[in-house]
Amino acid sequence: MDKKQIRVIMEAFDGAMSMTEENIEFWYARDLMGLLGYKRWENFEKAVKRAMDSCDALKIERLDHFREVTKMVQIGSGSRRAVKDYMLTRYACYLIAMNGDVTKEEIAFAQSYFAVQTRKQELIEERMAYIERTQARERLKESEKRLSQNIYERGVDDSGFARIRSRGDQALFGGYSTKDMKVRLGVKDSRPLADFLPTLTIAAKNLATEMTNYNVEEKDLWGEHFITAEHVQNNTGIRQMLGERGIKPEELPAAEDIKKLERRNKTQDKRIVEKSGSFGENKRYG
Repeated sequence: MDKKQIRVIMEAFDGAMSMTEENIEFWYARDLMGLLGYKRWENFEKAVKRAMDSCDALKIERLDHFREVTKMVQIGSGSRRAVKDYMLTRYACYLIAMNGDVTKEEIAFAQSYFAVQTRKQELIEERMAYIERTQARERLKESEKRLSQNIYERGVDDSGFARIRSRGDQALFGGYSTKDMKVRLGVKDSRPLADFLPTLTIAAKNLATEMTNYNVEEKDLWGEHFITAEHVQNNTGIRQMLGERGIKPEELPAAEDIKKLERRNKTQDKRIVEKSGSFGENKRYG
């Protein structure tokens, strides 16, 4: 999603926002439904109810953030009928987004949009980049876990796995070992290199690892020697592909420590409730 797309979607979310007499921002669920990529109200209402359950689990009064209302809508015959809707505070919208499929661009945007109080585009872009990088990091963790299991079943111990992974890094980074790259990027020995790599490099490592997993399983490769050769070949292939686009992984600058980003975003998340306002227990709407 580029900056122009983000601006267009941001304007749509801003345009759907309403204000109570007490100047509390809110969105109607039926308006939010389309913005989050849902087609059917029945499916979206399930997401709303999951968000309500999350509110309960966090011991936050759901009526402060979710208010059922009745709206009149026009139907095909020209007549009007009453339909159920919900008024949702910023925090309620955030919970709905958090219970959605983050691989959908609309959901990833909504998580960022409702988490950022000032609604500045650059902050939303930063948050979306964090989500994308976190997803890439989790995919790499899963593919490396699978590789570890695969090679253990084929006669390779933990030390062998470390050597295989290091040789793969050496192939990807043009001869620089994992330790060399940590020195280049200023990463402590105790921390994983991938926690400081940009999203592109994490994705490259993940693709090479997935290719190794596939061929280890399909070709039933056994032993450290053969699996190492496979992993080196796959990382070399990925490096060549990047090189054709003028990209050298070892020359890309370090990204911010992903653990530091996680802590900052968790702090930001904790502030959403207090900053988003609430409808209040005694208010009546709809």
